[in-house]
Amino acid sequence: MAVRLQLPRKKAPNPTDRHVGSRVRMRRIMLAMSQEKLGAALGLTFQQVQKYERGANRIGASRLQQMSHILQVPVEFFFEGGPDASAPHGSNGSALSMAQINDFISDSDGLRMIGAFMRIDNAALRRRIVMLVQEIAGDDY
Repeated sequence: MAVRLQLPRKKAPNPTDRHVGSRVRMRRIMLAMSQEKLGAALGLTFQQVQKYERGANRIGASRLQQMSHILQVPVEFFFEGGPDASAPHGSNGSALSMAQINDFISDSDGLRMIGAFMRIDNAALRRRIVMLVQEIAGDDY
């Protein structure tokens, strides 16, 4: 009779830790900062930064304060739109929208699009571009 050993399962990251990590990643990418550079500024390896960004490791209060200075945002920035945010969520799926925004901003194509779009000075042209993208996406706005 064979004995089966049950290995402990990896614990899933806490939703708040994942959210804070994704906000760290988003801001780091917005500043065109590598994980290596952020890690060096924090006195950490880039692997530790990766774990923070995935939410695999929880970011302590003093480390979060340090990150807020390096990434040039208030500490509150990391919690905006989080799973336990006190801001009321509408019935139109605003929590999902925040996740989509985070994904878009974390993507290099999304950042390039935002940068290019913001360089367009003509407000009417920007509105027409938004309408074009909505039409392509099939939105009923």
